[in-house]
Amino acid sequence: MPEETMIPMSALRAGLKMRAVAYAHMLDVMREHLGLEKPREIGQEATRRLGQDMGPAFAEYAPIDLTGLKDAFLGGIPGIGELFVTDVVQCDDEELQIYFERCPLKDGWTEMGKSDDDMEQLCKFADAIDGGLFEAAGFTFAGETWKPGQPGCGFCLAPPLMRVNSFRSPPCKTDGRLDQLRAWPCPKKRFR
Repeated sequence: MPEETMIPMSALRAGLKMRAVAYAHMLDVMREHLGLEKPREIGQEATRRLGQDMGPAFAEYAPIDLTGLKDAFLGGIPGIGELFVTDVVQCDDEELQIYFERCPLKDGWTEMGKSDDDMEQLCKFADAIDGGLFEAAGFTFAGETWKPGQPGCGFCLAPPLMRVNSFRSPPCKTDGRLDQLRAWPCPKKRFR
């Protein structure tokens, strides 16, 4: 088997920036053709399907190996620790909570000068990938995306006690504040 080629961090950063720019252009074009509301639904459904395609790679950890899931998920994120900065808030038999302190997609949208409203919507696109991925893998997912005034975002995972559709009716209600994340099943401990 050939050795793995190392990708320079600058190339990885450029690739993730291109992904951010692509999401932003898709949102802009859909708004031009469809108005303001329909693009939200379409964008989240499209990215959710991408996540669903990736979910089977993590199914071996379902229904209860949250530690294995955490290790596999975080171990598979390119640029973890530098481009994506995470904090595992909780990982036990009942729940996995991961907080993203930094995301290169959001950094890209900030660099593009996108408005806070646009960045909120674009973060929801990115969050829908995670929802699709973890639900397809057999876990229950609740995500909370970035909002103005917050440095990052986070999500909770639990064994499949119930099925949710996180982008249409998220189970966690926060009144816009990650530090108030509550409701099933993630009794928020420390999201910012």
